Amino acid sequence: GEELRAVLPGASRILVATDSHVAPLYLERVRASLEGAGFQVTAHTVPAGESSKCAARLAELWEAMMAAGLTRTDAVAALGGGVVGDLAGFAAATILRGVDFVQIPTTLLAQVDSSVGGKVAVDLEYGKNLAGAFWQPRLVIVDPSTLATLPRRQYINGLAESVKASLLADPELFAIFEKGDIDEQIGEIIYRSLRFKKSIVEQDETEHGVRKALNFGHTIGHGIEAVKGVKGRRTVGLYHGECVALGMLPMIESKALQKRVRAVYRRLGLPLRTAYNKDKVYAEMLHDKKAQGGQITVIKVPGLGCWRAETIPVEGLRPLLGMED
Repeated sequence: GEELRAVLPGASRILVATDSHVAPLYLERVRASLEGAGFQVTAHTVPAGESSKCAARLAELWEAMMAAGLTRTDAVAALGGGVVGDLAGFAAATILRGVDFVQIPTTLLAQVDSSVGGKVAVDLEYGKNLAGAFWQPRLVIVDPSTLATLPRRQYINGLAESVKASLLADPELFAIFEKGDIDEQIGEIIYRSLRFKKSIVEQDETEHGVRKALNFGHTIGHGIEAVKGVKGRRTVGLYHGECVALGMLPMIESKALQKRVRAVYRRLGLPLRTAYNKDKVYAEMLHDKKAQGGQITVIKVPGLGCWRAETIPVEGLRPLLGMED
């Protein structure tokens, strides 16, 4: 509460957006802290899961903000994982042409990646994150103790984005994944991941240059997620980080490094392969917002700690998926 008061001196009301899994665990604690700092607090809870990242929930959230009496000097706090952060952030970016926004990420995926960087969005039928904005949070509060209530698979799911950061730019972080004690060193893993993401975003907030590196693993990953991901009524499938993990492997150009990464996945419990309909995944990848005029920019990793962007014809994705030409 006090940290928020320092960065939001003019705000009197805060709407806390959260989900049905997180609300019973942490909402009352956050509410008490905010009220103690003098804020009027309204809570809005959405159903847990990717399917809440949609236009209908966004509209409900806008109405809740207005019903709570938010003005342009007030703020929105996102308490939860990446879905809540993306949805609440996009609502904050667009209500009253933009109000302040704070991230309180409770999943490892959100703590190491999505809470920092200001990309906020909802999904459309055509694909993930297609309606969105760049809207930077005023503050991100990461408390690793919230990970104690996270199911193990969700915890591992979040580590995939940290493995991504280590492959792109941090061989010392990669060494933790190869040989370290993950649970013991989780604070350092979060810190190193965020330090990397922050430096990239500060150089290129709106993704015209180096920020494209963060899409490593996501071009194929989003295609797999669209076909095999957990969303809507589809409760069985792969999580975002698991799909990104699968999407990174074909983009690693060194066979030796690929072997090391597979060993890390085995050690962590990330998937090494999954059966999917390649034609369907390929079709989904053509909807990717990075595909322009029959071309798409992919991020390749030639060796540990370095990367390059390569613009290829979209057909060039086929061999990366192992599709025969």
